[in-house]
Amino acid sequence: MTDASIARAARKGKLYPDAATALADLVADGQTLAVGGFGLCGIPEALIAALRDTGVSGLTAISNNAGVDGFGLGQLLATRQIRKMISSYVGENKEFERQYLSGELELEFNPQGTLAERLRAGGAGIPAFFTATGYGTIVAEGKETREFDGKHYVLETALRADVSLVKAWKADTAGNLVFRKTARNFNPACAMAGKVCVVEVEELVEVGAIDPDQVHLPGIYVHRIVVNPTPEKRIEQRTVRAEGN
Repeated sequence: MTDASIARAARKGKLYPDAATALADLVADGQTLAVGGFGLCGIPEALIAALRDTGVSGLTAISNNAGVDGFGLGQLLATRQIRKMISSYVGENKEFERQYLSGELELEFNPQGTLAERLRAGGAGIPAFFTATGYGTIVAEGKETREFDGKHYVLETALRADVSLVKAWKADTAGNLVFRKTARNFNPACAMAGKVCVVEVEELVEVGAIDPDQVHLPGIYVHRIVVNPTPEKRIEQRTVRAEGN
C-alpha cells in the first residue's frame, strides 16, 4: 500500500501508527478483554506486547488459552496484569498453572465449543443459550438446566468484552478482514464480542481490493487497525520425526 493510501486510511480514523497508540486511550484497569488466537496461532502479538507496556491491571481475559510462558498472554501473567481468565485450555503455560493452583489467578473454565459460542452469542446480541455440553458435570454446577425432547441442556450466558484484540492477515481501510488458515479460529468471534475492536494485520489494502465474497468479518465490527507486517509467529511445539521412523 502506498504512503498516500495509508495517510487516507488514517484520516478516516481507523488506522493507527502503532499498537501503543491504538491502545493508549482505550484500555484501563479492571476491564474485560477478548483476545483472539489458538495457542500461538493467530494471536495479536504486537497488541499484547503493547497492552503489557501500558501497565493496566486487574484484567479479565477471555481467550482460548493464555499463550505460553513469556509470550502471548503469558507475558501478562508474568507481570500479574491478569486477574481472571475465561478460557478452555491451559496446558502449555506453567505460570498459568502455578498462579491458578496457588489461588493467585481466578479461572472460569469452559468447554472449547461453549467458549466459542458464548463469544459468538455476545456479538450477535443473544444473551444466553442452551447446550448439551457439560450437562451432568461440574461445568453445569449452579447453572439452570432444562429438558428439550428428552435431552438435558445447560444454560450458558453470552460473553461481551470492553475491548477485543484480534489478529487478521489482511484488512482494507474500512476494516473488512481476511483471516489466513488456522488463524481464523477465535478471532472473528472475539472481534464481534467487543464493544471496541482493535485488529493487528500484516497487510493493508484499499477498499475494493478484497473480493466481497472473501471478507471473513465486515468492517462494521472493527474500530482500530494496526499494521504489523513482520510478526514473529513463534511455533508453540516443534516436533520432528524420530530417527528411523
